[in-house]
Amino acid sequence: MTVQPLSAFTDNYIWALRRGDEAIVVDPGDGRVVQRFLDAASLRLTAIVITHHHPDHTGGIAMLREHWDVPVYGPRAEATKIAGLTTLLDDGDRVELFDESYAVMAVPGHTLGHIAYYGAGRLFCGDTLFSAGCGRLFEGTPAQMHASLARLAALPPDTAVYCTHEYTTANLAFAHAVEPGNAALQQRTTEVQQRRARDEPSLPSTIALERAHNPFLRAAVPAVQQRAVEHAGMPLTDEIAVFAELRRWKDGFRG
Repeated sequence: MTVQPLSAFTDNYIWALRRGDEAIVVDPGDGRVVQRFLDAASLRLTAIVITHHHPDHTGGIAMLREHWDVPVYGPRAEATKIAGLTTLLDDGDRVELFDESYAVMAVPGHTLGHIAYYGAGRLFCGDTLFSAGCGRLFEGTPAQMHASLARLAALPPDTAVYCTHEYTTANLAFAHAVEPGNAALQQRTTEVQQRRARDEPSLPSTIALERAHNPFLRAAVPAVQQRAVEHAGMPLTDEIAVFAELRRWKDGFRG
């Protein structure tokens, strides 16, 4: 089984899992992109997997379902916001994708009902965890997102991280502002620059990489805490306060 990105919109990735002449897609915001991929490779769609309700992740469901009578997996907590779901999932459920078992993980923060899928050494995390970053808090609280990211960071280090936007270059610029002395960050930046110069995706990342350089997973690191305090201009009482300041800083960052 292979996984490949399908580029959509400006910076979205629709992840396509492929085995033989079958395919499963994750967060198909644009059905036309998926259908062109299926047609070009003579593939048959067998399932659709959704992480959260935003249109750039769900907009292709209706079109694809017109052509393919397949299950559409997604979060029960957002069922009223996602038309076309056929299988509603909660935290702790399991989904079989090409005979591989994936655990459903509730990861609120970006949206309240956001879920991720972990299995076979892969994490499909939607807009919760990005390489060197995390999703904006459109619905959840800093405490929720901090807990969700901690849960993902606890997965095995070699877990491949399939996020759904090519935000890595911009995220790395912010990470350098937070932790300029981080050697792992310097190495990751060089790698990503080389990949992007070849017009290759910066993804997937790994949990080990993210733990080493992603500031949003490093709120317990003294150097990160100090920079957050400096930016806030006041004491920050705990890791959640540090995380919240990092998220506020990133929201306005133009570096």
